[in-house]
Amino acid sequence: MKRLIPFLFLLSAPAYADITSSISSSVKLEVSAAATAADRIGNSYSVSGTGVNTTDGTTAGSVGGLGAATNGVNAYTPITASQLTDGESFNYTVSHTTGDTIGTSLTTGEVSAFGDLTSTSGGTATNLAGTVDNHVLTITAGSQGTSATGQYVTTVTVD
Repeated sequence: MKRLIPFLFLLSAPAYADITSSISSSVKLEVSAAATAADRIGNSYSVSGTGVNTTDGTTAGSVGGLGAATNGVNAYTPITASQLTDGESFNYTVSHTTGDTIGTSLTTGEVSAFGDLTSTSGGTATNLAGTVDNHVLTITAGSQGTSATGQYVTTVTVD
């Protein structure tokens, strides 16, 4: 009998398990809308120098600069520089960027004429198509600004 005990453990009750299976198919079609990205360029002014006389035309020693803003653009006061002492070394640098004007009467869909614009046209659905027939996917490419994605998923779960 002792010799039969290991064989009795091999005889066990049947195993029960839940098996779940699912299959799904899908097609996604997209047409991009027209879009514009606008970045406004701001006002800037910088001046530096040594060994120079400066004037704005009325005031000696003036370094010019930016004044009050109107619709996003600052008033600019330019300066004139001349060598302080003949024959002496000097350096002088001035940099000025006029900012973009901010539009005051834009209507929906209009964009201010800023210095950095990126604009893309909208897509057209010409020829764009997709079908699912008994889990067989068929996708036809569209025109510019479109995308099509097909997906087939099979899942098996054993508990």
